Amino acid sequence: MGDITIIVDAELAGMRQALVLTEDRLGHYPEFRAFFVRTFELDRVGLSKPGFVRAPSGLSYALVFVGRSGESFPSGLEIYAVVDALEPLDEAAVDHDLWAILRWMISGVGAPWRVDDLQATGRLYRIPVAE
Repeated sequence: MGDITIIVDAELAGMRQALVLTEDRLGHYPEFRAFFVRTFELDRVGLSKPGFVRAPSGLSYALVFVGRSGESFPSGLEIYAVVDALEPLDEAAVDHDLWAILRWMISGVGAPWRVDDLQATGRLYRIPVAE
């Protein structure tokens, strides 16, 4: 599914996590919820740990799944860049990686969602990494 690799055992010693994206209404799109449940075995691990991925830049990201009372799990998603504790965040790399993560998610979700539609939307809104 593209340039994203799932990391099974992330090593976090000496690292910090920087919030880079939040989606608090995952319930609007049950097919995305199903993708995350399937991909990260959330029906088994629940809130016990984030899902980790490595993106094209080589940076790792923690996908933290949010649960809310009365809503199906996960109801939201927070994505954190995992970086060396003393290093600044490379914002250009994060932008490219987030776009790659979005493409990976849409590819994993499948029809009616299409990566071509994401790319077209990105161009419409003149998002530089969509070019």
